[in-house]
Amino acid sequence: MIHPWKNNSLPVCRSRPIEDFRTRLYLISPPAIDLDAFEEAAKAALSGGDIACFQLRLKDQPADVIRAATERLMPLFQEHEVAFLLNDDPKLAKELGTDGVHVGQDDTPYKEARAIVGEQAIVGVTCHNSRHLAMTAAENGADYVAFGAFYPTTTKDAKFSAEPELLSWWSSLVETPCVAIGGITVDNAEPLIKSGADFLAISGGIWNHSDGPEAAVRDLNRVIDNLIAS
Repeated sequence: MIHPWKNNSLPVCRSRPIEDFRTRLYLISPPAIDLDAFEEAAKAALSGGDIACFQLRLKDQPADVIRAATERLMPLFQEHEVAFLLNDDPKLAKELGTDGVHVGQDDTPYKEARAIVGEQAIVGVTCHNSRHLAMTAAENGADYVAFGAFYPTTTKDAKFSAEPELLSWWSSLVETPCVAIGGITVDNAEPLIKSGADFLAISGGIWNHSDGPEAAVRDLNRVIDNLIAS
């Protein structure tokens, strides 16, 4: 089972300057996909550079569609040491042997999801812009907390907005990794990296990039590496 944030990707000390850690990419699928076309897009993204995690988020799609997509895509991502998560279906995640599951505040409760997928699997939790929700998730053992939306997004109906300061506050106090999400692109990622995001969760900024997914992944990694080197 691939678990990037339990595999020396994060230091023990969370109060650290940017050069002491490296933000990584967390890709999220569009809410609906043409499987053949998306497989090619995924291959392109994987050829662009470092990716830590991929979440299959086929909202409101039948289980058979999610199952078919997982069976096709999971081996591809895992072959590149990229953790493969399902969105809010811990039972299906358990059945298919994914690396974990992501749950929202209106989805399967964290403790129930954890009981289903087991202690070794990843369980991440959406926390919007709430410090309280994030603290509760971390205290309950969540593997990461996701904050956002940081920027306007067309991928989903974002009812909450977050500021980069939230990432700075979290990363200075808590060991549980934080994921920044919402409208992130090559052009606006820098403030979130500087603020301490451990992972950038990106959908449209990858799949809708004008030069394609490979260029998006390559350029985002370049932004990250340039900030570390500066």
